[in-house]
Amino acid sequence: MKDAQGDPADGRTNWRRFAVAVAVPTAVAGALVFGMANGAFAATFAVSGQSFKISADRLEGTGFAQYGGTVETADGRSIPVAISGIASARLYNLCQSVKVPNLPVSLTIRAGRDSDSPAKATNLLIGVSELSGDAEFTDINIGQDASTLGLGGKDAHGKRGDFGQEAKQVTITGLTQSALSTTAGTFTLTGLNMKINLPGSNGKPPECF
Repeated sequence: MKDAQGDPADGRTNWRRFAVAVAVPTAVAGALVFGMANGAFAATFAVSGQSFKISADRLEGTGFAQYGGTVETADGRSIPVAISGIASARLYNLCQSVKVPNLPVSLTIRAGRDSDSPAKATNLLIGVSELSGDAEFTDINIGQDASTLGLGGKDAHGKRGDFGQEAKQVTITGLTQSALSTTAGTFTLTGLNMKINLPGSNGKPPECF
């Protein structure tokens, strides 16, 4: 992973010291599966605690921020996540999958498979537990006080004194990630397809990765 100047950026850190790890496409498909929410991240609904998978050939974002936080379950559990915010995003060949609890069934959602008509989203806030991909950032600040973040949207900021980072632009190719929750302002899912999947020849239902 490299920053906009071509220098390596370490993306493997603990929850208290987030480095360059981005998580966005969760927002588009995740909202369809778990329900749309408005307002500040993790403040308007309790999460299920079940993670879901996301992949995309490419994400292009304008206005990015990231900091540490938690999501809360209905039974009062607090789960640490990396909170990522993007003001505006385009998502190419987006896929989301989630397993149905206690059944050999998965749900997949696909959109933006036409390269001329990507899926689009605004004001994303995503709680992610794991991410892989190649990322490039433009004008990135790493180590910024999380309370002063502003590029990722009006709600994309953390607590005073917490570690944060932000950039004017971000591009991620070969994105795969696992996430717990997301909120967004708007979604445009071109070529939307939702499908219930039964086990394949390997005895498992298909997922995005």
